[in-house]
Amino acid sequence: MKMVLSQRQREELNKAVADYLCSNGYMDALEAFKAEADMPGEIERKYSGLLEKKWTSVIRLQKKVMELEGKLHEAEREFIAGAPTRDKRSPAEWIPRPPEKYCLTGHRAPVTRVVIHPVYSLLVSSSEDGTIKIWDYETGEYERTLKGHTDSVQDIAFDPAGKILASCSADMSIKLWDLSTFECTKTLHGHDHNVSSVTFLPTSDFLLSASRDKSIKMWEVATGYCVKTFTGHREWVRMVRVNSDGSLIASCSNDQTVRVWLTQTKECKVELREHDHVVECVAWCEGSSAASIATATATDNRRPQNQGPFLVSGARDKTIKVWDVGVGMCLFTLVGHDNWVRGLVVHPGGNYILSASDDKTVRTWDIKNKRCQKILEAHTHFCTSIDMHRSAPYVITGSVDQTIKVWECR
Repeated sequence: MKMVLSQRQREELNKAVADYLCSNGYMDALEAFKAEADMPGEIERKYSGLLEKKWTSVIRLQKKVMELEGKLHEAEREFIAGAPTRDKRSPAEWIPRPPEKYCLTGHRAPVTRVVIHPVYSLLVSSSEDGTIKIWDYETGEYERTLKGHTDSVQDIAFDPAGKILASCSADMSIKLWDLSTFECTKTLHGHDHNVSSVTFLPTSDFLLSASRDKSIKMWEVATGYCVKTFTGHREWVRMVRVNSDGSLIASCSNDQTVRVWLTQTKECKVELREHDHVVECVAWCEGSSAASIATATATDNRRPQNQGPFLVSGARDKTIKVWDVGVGMCLFTLVGHDNWVRGLVVHPGGNYILSASDDKTVRTWDIKNKRCQKILEAHTHFCTSIDMHRSAPYVITGSVDQTIKVWECR
């Protein structure tokens, strides 16, 4: 074996070994070693105990190196995983993180709404350019364009099975599209002004629409007939959303109110008035999100007093309000956006509300602690719409900058 020590280091090592042999009384070995190593005379004092010192410090360093290697390995694992406790996190904790996975371009005017298909890896976007575009959010590829409306497309919605797409427009019509053929199967006329929102009832048999003519209409999907009209709002109805069992309808309006209607009777169950400006969007908080709201509003350790149903609304007064529809009161207000709140989605895990705003950000709100948990600088212009997949880690946003962005959650 080739020695890696220099001549001087070799001499020092020999002297240290000789000192070790001498101090431990191995005199025969010492004499033999001195003869073989050609070492004359006495060993200097400075070499006493040197070998032991070096030996113990090497062991200590080895231990330190092993500790550091362990830490490095752990840090590498965390870095690859993307978050300190990702492995321990459930999908209920997933929230969108920058940068975006895809930025989809193709619309020639502001994007008005983005929605995720309930079954396939598709997202659909509508725009003021009068078109509806279909994209694959897993690959970022453009699929096709649906044309038929003659003015800005304001809203789009899938039926629960994902077979029919409904769209509504400033051309005062609602269109139903068959997603197996991408053909328009029906055009519904009945509103007297811009139709701003559409949504299906959970059974898929009926469709709701809201309009600038101050009314909400219910349509039978099979025949295309209007079967009910809900009246009561004093201004443009911006959005209509139905709860999971189809018994309640929530709507919001330029009259600064949110109304909840009984689907069966057309009766307005409650009118919620606390916003100071146009209410742009509403979303139902059900299941685990209802439990989070009950926790957030409980005053002591006893049973939470708010029974729900719960609703969340976003408005041009820059606030998001959480309501108990059962008693008709605002439970708490989330403040933080610097401009109009344009879109809301309740996280499927139930712990968060995600909001899109004209301040160009998407914010994630922690319901239980009633505070903003994360701010995402999402677009270069107003964010108009947001949707989140119910089971996969994807959030999508649309903007006046004419782009749709796909965000991965972790």
